[in-house]
Amino acid sequence: MAKSLNMQIDFASLKERIGSQFRGLNQNDPGTWPPLPRATAYAVTLIVALAVGWYAWLSGVKDQLNQAQQQEVQLRDEYKSKLAQAVSLDLLKAQKAQVQQYVLLLEKQLPSKAEMDALLSDINQAGIGRGLQFELFRPGQVEVKNYYAELPITIKVKGSYNDLAAFTADVAKLSRIVTINNIAISSPPAGNPSGKLTMDATAKTFRYLDADEVAAQQKAKRPGGKK
Repeated sequence: MAKSLNMQIDFASLKERIGSQFRGLNQNDPGTWPPLPRATAYAVTLIVALAVGWYAWLSGVKDQLNQAQQQEVQLRDEYKSKLAQAVSLDLLKAQKAQVQQYVLLLEKQLPSKAEMDALLSDINQAGIGRGLQFELFRPGQVEVKNYYAELPITIKVKGSYNDLAAFTADVAKLSRIVTINNIAISSPPAGNPSGKLTMDATAKTFRYLDADEVAAQQKAKRPGGKK
């Protein structure tokens, strides 16, 4: 019984000593506080600092997580796009081969510079073969494009309507590409017994560039090259 009373007395005394340390504290000068309040203040400060640091760390981790999730979505989209390209790669290769074959076929229909005289002769012979009368057959100035050269030919022929139509069809059937443009057909003057029509037109033919012309084009495209 006495031992129990002594313990109660000691606990009460301890509680009183602890409480007395927290009374009358100077809020403006924590350095003068007793050891227990100072230790408590340090512990609270440490806990607050740890909590703030933990929150800041979690915020940074959350930002990194959001960035990683956005990057994941972007990488998934890129993967799907590349996967679609890989799946269609064989089809694209086949289409490319078809285009290259078509380009080669068109190039074969373009005469070289040395073959232009023969082509002009073929156009003239096509008109003569239909019984047309040439009043004008004048090649113009060659115009060099990026990949080919264009030669306009001013023509003026006389003949019947059927012969003129047959002539344009024959020109279209030539092995080389020739187009008839700016066609104008005029009727014969009154009192003309021949009854022949006059057709004014511009025939255009095309040829591929020779090695010197290709080199000149490439030089013109380079910085400092002459236009």
